[in-house]
Amino acid sequence: MTTEPTEHSEPVDQERPSGDDSRVRAETARRLERAMGALGTAAVARMESRLSWFRQMSAEDRSWVGLVAQSGVAAFVEWFKKSGKGRPAITVEVFGTAPRELTRSVTLQQTVDMLRVVIDVVENQVDELAAPGGEQQLREAVLRYTREVAFSSAKIYARAAEARGAWDARLEALIVDALLHGDREEGLQTWGAALGWSRTPVVAVAGGLGEQGEAGLLEDLRSVARRAGHDVLAGVQGQRVIVVIGVNDKYADDSDPMAAVEPLTGIFGPGPVVVGPAVADLRAAGESVAAAVNGLRAAVAWPDAPRPVLAEDLLPERALEGDGSARRQLVEEIYLPLRNAGSPLLDTLSVYLEYASSLESTARMLFVHPNTVRYRLSRIAELTGYTPSDGRGSFVLRIAVTLGRLAEGTGSGR
Repeated sequence: MTTEPTEHSEPVDQERPSGDDSRVRAETARRLERAMGALGTAAVARMESRLSWFRQMSAEDRSWVGLVAQSGVAAFVEWFKKSGKGRPAITVEVFGTAPRELTRSVTLQQTVDMLRVVIDVVENQVDELAAPGGEQQLREAVLRYTREVAFSSAKIYARAAEARGAWDARLEALIVDALLHGDREEGLQTWGAALGWSRTPVVAVAGGLGEQGEAGLLEDLRSVARRAGHDVLAGVQGQRVIVVIGVNDKYADDSDPMAAVEPLTGIFGPGPVVVGPAVADLRAAGESVAAAVNGLRAAVAWPDAPRPVLAEDLLPERALEGDGSARRQLVEEIYLPLRNAGSPLLDTLSVYLEYASSLESTARMLFVHPNTVRYRLSRIAELTGYTPSDGRGSFVLRIAVTLGRLAEGTGSGR
Protein backbone atom coordinates (compact mmCIF):
# COMPACT_ATOMS: atom_id res chain seq x y z
CA MET A 1 0.00 0.00 0.00
CA THR A 2 1.30 3.41 -0.93
CA THR A 3 0.83 6.39 1.39
CA GLU A 4 -0.71 9.33 -0.43
CA PRO A 5 1.20 12.63 0.03
CA THR A 6 -0.72 15.50 1.56
CA GLU A 7 -0.22 19.23 1.06
CA HIS A 8 1.70 19.59 4.33
CA SER A 9 3.59 16.33 4.41
CA GLU A 10 6.60 15.09 2.52
CA PRO A 11 5.59 12.43 -0.03
CA VAL A 12 6.88 8.97 0.69
CA ASP A 13 7.60 6.57 -2.14
CA GLN A 14 7.66 3.04 -0.61
CA GLU A 15 9.10 1.58 -3.82
CA ARG A 16 12.14 3.92 -3.68
CA PRO A 17 14.93 2.75 -1.42
CA SER A 18 15.91 5.26 1.27
CA GLY A 19 19.15 7.19 0.69
CA ASP A 20 18.60 7.38 -3.08
CA ASP A 21 18.32 11.20 -3.17
CA SER A 22 21.10 11.62 -5.73
CA ARG A 23 19.33 9.41 -8.31
CA VAL A 24 16.06 11.30 -7.80
CA ARG A 25 17.88 14.66 -8.05
CA ALA A 26 19.59 13.60 -11.27
CA GLU A 27 16.27 12.57 -12.82
CA THR A 28 14.64 15.84 -11.70
CA ALA A 29 17.55 17.79 -13.19
CA ARG A 30 17.07 16.04 -16.55
CA ARG A 31 13.38 16.91 -16.51
CA LEU A 32 14.19 20.52 -15.64
CA GLU A 33 16.68 20.76 -18.52
CA ARG A 34 14.04 19.58 -20.95
CA ALA A 35 11.53 22.10 -19.56
CA MET A 36 13.83 25.15 -19.33
CA GLY A 37 12.53 26.87 -22.44
CA ALA A 38 8.91 26.21 -21.54
CA LEU A 39 9.39 27.51 -17.99
CA GLY A 40 10.96 30.76 -19.18
CA THR A 41 8.21 31.26 -21.76
CA ALA A 42 5.51 30.48 -19.18
CA ALA A 43 7.03 32.96 -16.72
CA VAL A 44 7.04 35.77 -19.30
CA ALA A 45 3.47 34.92 -20.33
CA ARG A 46 2.37 35.02 -16.69
CA MET A 47 4.05 38.42 -16.25
CA GLU A 48 2.21 39.65 -19.33
CA SER A 49 -1.14 38.67 -17.85
CA ARG A 50 -0.54 39.66 -14.22
CA LEU A 51 1.75 42.70 -14.27
CA SER A 52 0.27 45.82 -15.86
CA TRP A 53 3.61 47.68 -15.76
CA PHE A 54 5.21 44.84 -17.72
CA ARG A 55 2.61 45.19 -20.50
CA GLN A 56 3.38 48.90 -20.72
CA MET A 57 7.11 48.41 -21.23
CA SER A 58 8.72 48.75 -24.63
CA ALA A 59 9.39 45.60 -26.64
CA GLU A 60 13.11 46.00 -26.05
CA ASP A 61 12.69 46.24 -22.28
CA ARG A 62 10.37 43.23 -22.23
CA SER A 63 12.97 41.28 -24.14
CA TRP A 64 15.58 42.14 -21.49
CA VAL A 65 13.25 40.93 -18.77
CA GLY A 66 12.56 37.73 -20.71
CA LEU A 67 16.28 37.15 -21.16
CA VAL A 68 16.87 37.57 -17.44
CA ALA A 69 14.00 35.16 -16.65
CA GLN A 70 15.46 32.54 -19.02
CA SER A 71 18.92 33.03 -17.50
CA GLY A 72 17.48 32.62 -14.02
CA VAL A 73 15.86 29.30 -14.90
CA ALA A 74 19.05 28.03 -16.61
CA ALA A 75 21.18 29.05 -13.63
CA PHE A 76 18.79 27.26 -11.27
CA VAL A 77 18.97 24.03 -13.27
CA GLU A 78 22.78 24.16 -13.33
CA TRP A 79 22.93 24.75 -9.58
CA PHE A 80 20.37 22.01 -8.90
CA LYS A 81 22.41 19.51 -10.95
CA LYS A 82 25.36 20.13 -8.62
CA SER A 83 23.37 18.86 -5.64
CA GLY A 84 22.23 22.40 -4.77
CA LYS A 85 25.20 22.88 -2.47
CA GLY A 86 26.87 26.21 -1.78
CA ARG A 87 25.57 29.64 -2.69
CA PRO A 88 24.79 29.99 -6.41
CA ALA A 89 26.65 32.70 -8.37
CA ILE A 90 23.39 34.42 -9.19
CA THR A 91 24.71 37.92 -9.78
CA VAL A 92 26.79 36.83 -12.76
CA GLU A 93 24.62 34.06 -14.15
CA VAL A 94 21.23 35.74 -13.87
CA PHE A 95 21.73 39.49 -13.90
CA GLY A 96 25.01 39.45 -15.78
CA THR A 97 23.05 39.40 -19.03
CA ALA A 98 21.64 42.89 -18.64
CA PRO A 99 22.20 44.43 -15.18
CA ARG A 100 22.30 48.03 -16.36
CA GLU A 101 19.22 47.72 -18.55
CA LEU A 102 17.35 45.92 -15.80
CA THR A 103 18.03 48.51 -13.10
CA ARG A 104 17.25 51.34 -15.50
CA SER A 105 13.91 49.94 -16.71
CA VAL A 106 12.63 47.98 -13.73
CA THR A 107 12.38 49.09 -10.11
CA LEU A 108 13.33 46.89 -7.19
CA GLN A 109 9.65 46.44 -6.28
CA GLN A 110 8.90 45.34 -9.83
CA THR A 111 11.77 42.86 -9.65
CA VAL A 112 10.20 41.40 -6.50
CA ASP A 113 6.90 41.10 -8.39
CA MET A 114 8.65 39.22 -11.18
CA LEU A 115 10.26 36.83 -8.71
CA ARG A 116 6.85 36.02 -7.27
CA VAL A 117 5.54 35.20 -10.73
CA VAL A 118 8.50 32.94 -11.56
CA ILE A 119 8.18 31.13 -8.22
CA ASP A 120 4.49 30.62 -8.84
CA VAL A 121 5.11 29.20 -12.32
CA VAL A 122 7.71 26.70 -11.10
CA GLU A 123 5.78 25.68 -7.97
CA ASN A 124 2.64 25.03 -10.02
CA GLN A 125 4.62 22.49 -12.10
CA VAL A 126 6.60 20.80 -9.35
CA ASP A 127 4.61 17.58 -9.63
CA GLU A 128 5.31 17.34 -13.35
CA LEU A 129 8.94 18.50 -13.17
CA ALA A 130 10.15 16.46 -10.21
CA ALA A 131 11.04 12.81 -10.42
CA PRO A 132 8.80 10.52 -8.36
CA GLY A 133 9.58 11.21 -4.71
CA GLY A 134 11.54 14.39 -5.46
CA GLU A 135 8.73 16.91 -5.12
CA GLN A 136 9.71 18.22 -1.68
CA GLN A 137 13.36 18.26 -2.67
CA LEU A 138 12.56 20.46 -5.67
CA ARG A 139 10.28 22.78 -3.67
CA GLU A 140 12.99 23.38 -1.08
CA ALA A 141 15.57 24.02 -3.80
CA VAL A 142 13.27 26.53 -5.53
CA LEU A 143 12.64 28.41 -2.29
CA ARG A 144 16.33 28.57 -1.45
CA TYR A 145 17.29 29.66 -4.94
CA THR A 146 14.63 32.38 -5.14
CA ARG A 147 15.76 33.67 -1.75
CA GLU A 148 19.28 34.02 -3.14
CA VAL A 149 17.88 35.78 -6.22
CA ALA A 150 16.06 38.24 -3.96
CA PHE A 151 19.25 39.00 -2.02
CA SER A 152 21.22 39.42 -5.24
CA SER A 153 18.55 41.74 -6.65
CA ALA A 154 18.78 43.96 -3.59
CA LYS A 155 22.58 44.08 -3.86
CA ILE A 156 22.46 45.03 -7.54
CA TYR A 157 19.97 47.83 -6.97
CA ALA A 158 21.93 49.06 -3.96
CA ARG A 159 25.14 49.19 -6.02
CA ALA A 160 23.32 50.93 -8.87
CA ALA A 161 21.88 53.50 -6.46
CA GLU A 162 25.30 54.06 -4.90
CA ALA A 163 26.92 54.50 -8.31
CA ARG A 164 24.13 56.81 -9.43
CA GLY A 165 24.46 58.86 -6.26
CA ALA A 166 28.22 59.21 -6.72
CA TRP A 167 27.73 60.21 -10.36
CA ASP A 168 25.06 62.75 -9.43
CA ALA A 169 27.31 64.25 -6.76
CA ARG A 170 30.19 64.64 -9.23
CA LEU A 171 27.88 66.20 -11.82
CA GLU A 172 26.41 68.56 -9.22
CA ALA A 173 29.90 69.67 -8.20
CA LEU A 174 30.78 70.23 -11.87
CA ILE A 175 27.68 72.39 -12.44
CA VAL A 176 28.24 74.43 -9.29
CA ASP A 177 31.87 75.00 -10.27
CA ALA A 178 30.82 76.08 -13.78
CA LEU A 179 28.26 78.52 -12.35
CA LEU A 180 30.81 79.89 -9.92
CA HIS A 181 33.11 80.69 -12.82
CA GLY A 182 30.37 82.37 -14.85
CA ASP A 183 29.74 79.57 -17.37
CA ARG A 184 26.54 80.23 -19.34
CA GLU A 185 26.90 77.46 -21.90
CA GLU A 186 23.95 75.42 -23.16
CA GLY A 187 25.62 72.42 -21.55
CA LEU A 188 24.37 73.61 -18.17
CA GLN A 189 20.79 72.94 -19.22
CA THR A 190 21.76 69.49 -20.50
CA TRP A 191 23.60 68.62 -17.30
CA GLY A 192 20.67 69.87 -15.25
CA ALA A 193 18.27 67.76 -17.31
CA ALA A 194 20.43 64.70 -16.59
CA LEU A 195 19.76 65.33 -12.89
CA GLY A 196 16.03 65.78 -13.48
CA TRP A 197 16.20 69.59 -13.16
CA SER A 198 12.97 71.25 -14.26
CA ARG A 199 11.92 74.00 -11.87
CA THR A 200 12.26 77.77 -12.18
CA PRO A 201 13.01 80.42 -10.99
CA VAL A 202 16.49 79.61 -9.70
CA VAL A 203 18.08 80.96 -6.51
CA ALA A 204 21.63 80.47 -5.21
CA VAL A 205 22.56 80.28 -1.53
CA ALA A 206 26.07 80.50 -0.03
CA GLY A 207 27.08 79.70 3.53
CA GLY A 208 29.84 78.19 5.63
CA LEU A 209 30.74 74.53 6.06
CA GLY A 210 31.66 74.85 9.71
CA GLU A 211 32.69 71.76 11.66
CA GLN A 212 30.25 69.46 9.91
CA GLY A 213 31.30 66.76 7.51
CA GLU A 214 30.95 67.70 3.86
CA ALA A 215 29.00 64.62 2.79
CA GLY A 216 26.51 64.80 5.67
CA LEU A 217 25.84 68.52 5.25
CA LEU A 218 25.25 68.23 1.50
CA GLU A 219 22.94 65.26 1.99
CA ASP A 220 20.94 67.15 4.63
CA LEU A 221 20.61 70.18 2.35
CA ARG A 222 19.44 68.04 -0.57
CA SER A 223 17.00 66.13 1.61
CA VAL A 224 15.32 69.23 3.08
CA ALA A 225 15.14 70.99 -0.29
CA ARG A 226 13.69 67.96 -2.09
CA ARG A 227 11.10 67.38 0.63
CA ALA A 228 9.89 70.93 -0.08
CA GLY A 229 9.61 70.04 -3.78
CA HIS A 230 12.61 72.04 -5.01
CA ASP A 231 15.25 70.96 -7.50
CA VAL A 232 18.64 71.28 -5.85
CA LEU A 233 22.35 71.27 -6.69
CA ALA A 234 24.95 71.52 -3.96
CA GLY A 235 28.72 71.69 -3.81
CA VAL A 236 31.56 72.63 -1.49
CA GLN A 237 34.33 75.06 -2.37
CA GLY A 238 36.87 74.93 0.45
CA GLN A 239 34.97 76.04 3.56
CA ARG A 240 32.17 77.53 1.48
CA VAL A 241 28.93 75.67 0.63
CA ILE A 242 26.98 76.68 -2.47
CA VAL A 243 23.42 75.51 -3.08
CA VAL A 244 21.42 76.22 -6.25
CA ILE A 245 17.64 75.79 -5.87
CA GLY A 246 15.03 75.39 -8.59
CA VAL A 247 12.10 76.82 -6.67
CA ASN A 248 8.92 74.78 -6.26
CA ASP A 249 5.88 76.24 -8.05
CA LYS A 250 4.30 76.85 -4.64
CA TYR A 251 6.96 79.49 -3.95
CA ALA A 252 7.49 80.69 -7.53
CA ASP A 253 4.91 83.47 -7.35
CA ASP A 254 6.62 84.90 -4.28
CA SER A 255 9.15 87.52 -5.38
CA ASP A 256 11.05 87.01 -2.11
CA PRO A 257 13.18 83.85 -2.36
CA MET A 258 13.56 83.75 1.42
CA ALA A 259 10.47 81.57 1.82
CA ALA A 260 12.19 78.77 -0.09
CA VAL A 261 15.59 79.27 1.53
CA GLU A 262 14.78 79.72 5.23
CA PRO A 263 14.25 75.97 5.97
CA LEU A 264 17.83 75.35 4.79
CA THR A 265 19.48 78.02 6.92
CA GLY A 266 19.98 75.95 10.05
CA ILE A 267 21.88 73.26 8.14
CA PHE A 268 24.76 75.55 7.19
CA GLY A 269 27.69 76.07 9.52
CA PRO A 270 27.99 79.16 11.77
CA GLY A 271 28.19 82.56 10.13
CA PRO A 272 26.24 84.36 7.45
CA VAL A 273 24.04 82.68 4.85
CA VAL A 274 23.59 84.80 1.74
CA VAL A 275 20.82 84.44 -0.85
CA GLY A 276 21.37 85.55 -4.43
CA PRO A 277 18.65 87.10 -6.59
CA ALA A 278 16.11 84.88 -8.35
CA VAL A 279 16.93 84.31 -12.04
CA ALA A 280 14.96 82.83 -14.91
CA ASP A 281 16.69 79.48 -15.39
CA LEU A 282 19.76 77.36 -14.69
CA ARG A 283 21.75 78.95 -17.49
CA ALA A 284 21.44 82.35 -15.79
CA ALA A 285 22.12 80.94 -12.33
CA GLY A 286 25.74 82.12 -12.48
CA GLU A 287 24.52 85.65 -11.71
CA SER A 288 22.79 84.49 -8.55
CA VAL A 289 25.77 82.34 -7.52
CA ALA A 290 28.21 85.23 -8.01
CA ALA A 291 26.03 87.59 -5.97
CA ALA A 292 25.64 85.06 -3.15
CA VAL A 293 29.36 84.24 -3.02
CA ASN A 294 30.42 87.89 -3.16
CA GLY A 295 27.88 88.67 -0.47
CA LEU A 296 29.22 85.88 1.73
CA ARG A 297 32.73 87.26 1.36
CA ALA A 298 31.59 90.80 2.23
CA ALA A 299 29.12 89.90 5.00
CA VAL A 300 31.86 90.08 7.63
CA ALA A 301 31.58 93.88 7.35
CA TRP A 302 27.96 93.75 8.60
CA PRO A 303 28.07 91.69 11.80
CA ASP A 304 24.39 92.35 12.57
CA ALA A 305 23.12 91.18 9.21
CA PRO A 306 20.08 88.88 9.39
CA ARG A 307 20.54 85.17 8.68
CA PRO A 308 19.79 84.50 5.91
CA VAL A 309 20.41 87.82 4.20
CA LEU A 310 19.77 88.82 0.61
CA ALA A 311 22.85 89.55 -1.48
CA GLU A 312 21.16 92.80 -2.53
CA ASP A 313 21.02 93.91 1.11
CA LEU A 314 24.82 93.64 1.15
CA LEU A 315 25.38 95.92 -1.84
CA PRO A 316 27.49 98.54 0.00
CA GLU A 317 29.71 95.93 1.65
CA ARG A 318 30.11 94.11 -1.65
CA ALA A 319 30.96 97.36 -3.42
CA LEU A 320 33.60 98.26 -0.82
CA GLU A 321 35.03 94.75 -1.09
CA GLY A 322 35.49 95.24 -4.84
CA ASP A 323 32.38 93.67 -6.41
CA GLY A 324 31.96 95.56 -9.67
CA SER A 325 28.38 94.39 -10.22
CA ALA A 326 27.38 95.74 -6.80
CA ARG A 327 29.00 99.10 -7.56
CA ARG A 328 27.13 99.33 -10.86
CA GLN A 329 23.85 98.35 -9.23
CA LEU A 330 24.18 101.03 -6.54
CA VAL A 331 24.98 103.70 -9.12
CA GLU A 332 22.25 102.65 -11.56
CA GLU A 333 19.47 102.01 -9.05
CA ILE A 334 20.16 104.79 -6.53
CA TYR A 335 22.51 107.53 -7.72
CA LEU A 336 21.31 107.94 -11.31
CA PRO A 337 17.57 108.13 -10.39
CA LEU A 338 18.39 110.82 -7.82
CA ARG A 339 20.53 112.78 -10.23
CA ASN A 340 17.95 112.53 -13.00
CA ALA A 341 15.20 113.70 -10.62
CA GLY A 342 16.96 117.09 -10.29
CA SER A 343 19.58 118.69 -8.10
CA PRO A 344 17.30 119.52 -5.12
CA LEU A 345 16.93 115.85 -4.14
CA LEU A 346 20.61 114.99 -4.50
CA ASP A 347 21.72 118.19 -2.76
CA THR A 348 19.24 117.67 0.06
CA LEU A 349 20.43 114.10 0.60
CA SER A 350 24.09 115.15 0.61
CA VAL A 351 23.54 117.89 3.16
CA TYR A 352 21.25 115.72 5.29
CA LEU A 353 23.86 112.95 5.47
CA GLU A 354 26.62 115.48 6.14
CA TYR A 355 24.75 117.04 9.07
CA ALA A 356 24.04 113.80 10.96
CA SER A 357 20.49 113.42 9.67
CA SER A 358 19.26 116.65 11.24
CA LEU A 359 16.19 118.19 9.58
CA GLU A 360 16.74 121.62 11.09
CA SER A 361 20.43 121.82 10.17
CA THR A 362 19.69 120.66 6.64
CA ALA A 363 16.88 123.22 6.28
CA ARG A 364 19.14 126.04 7.48
CA MET A 365 21.93 125.07 5.10
CA LEU A 366 19.54 124.91 2.14
CA PHE A 367 17.51 127.97 3.19
CA VAL A 368 14.24 126.02 3.04
CA HIS A 369 11.54 125.05 5.53
CA PRO A 370 12.01 121.74 7.45
CA ASN A 371 8.79 120.45 5.88
CA THR A 372 10.40 120.90 2.46
CA VAL A 373 13.29 118.74 3.66
CA ARG A 374 10.82 116.14 4.90
CA TYR A 375 9.07 116.06 1.54
CA ARG A 376 12.33 115.70 -0.36
CA LEU A 377 13.51 112.89 1.92
CA SER A 378 10.23 111.04 1.36
CA ARG A 379 10.73 111.40 -2.41
CA ILE A 380 14.25 110.00 -2.04
CA ALA A 381 12.83 106.98 -0.19
CA GLU A 382 10.23 106.46 -2.94
CA LEU A 383 12.84 106.61 -5.71
CA THR A 384 15.49 104.43 -4.11
CA GLY A 385 13.71 102.19 -1.62
CA TYR A 386 16.02 103.38 1.18
CA THR A 387 15.02 105.77 3.96
CA PRO A 388 17.64 108.47 4.69
CA SER A 389 16.66 108.67 8.38
CA ASP A 390 17.24 104.94 8.87
CA GLY A 391 20.76 103.96 9.95
CA ARG A 392 21.18 101.21 7.37
CA GLY A 393 19.39 103.21 4.69
CA SER A 394 21.61 106.26 5.19
CA PHE A 395 24.71 104.03 4.91
CA VAL A 396 23.54 102.52 1.60
CA LEU A 397 22.64 105.96 0.21
CA ARG A 398 25.96 107.47 1.23
CA ILE A 399 27.93 104.68 -0.49
CA ALA A 400 25.76 104.94 -3.62
CA VAL A 401 26.19 108.72 -3.88
CA THR A 402 29.93 108.43 -3.31
CA LEU A 403 30.29 105.76 -6.00
CA GLY A 404 28.15 107.77 -8.42
CA ARG A 405 30.27 110.86 -8.02
CA LEU A 406 33.46 108.83 -8.40
CA ALA A 407 32.10 107.30 -11.59
CA GLU A 408 31.20 110.68 -13.01
CA GLY A 409 34.57 112.07 -11.97
CA THR A 410 36.39 109.39 -13.94
CA GLY A 411 34.18 110.03 -16.97
CA SER A 412 32.64 106.58 -16.99
CA GLY A 413 29.16 107.96 -16.49
CA ARG A 414 28.47 105.15 -14.01
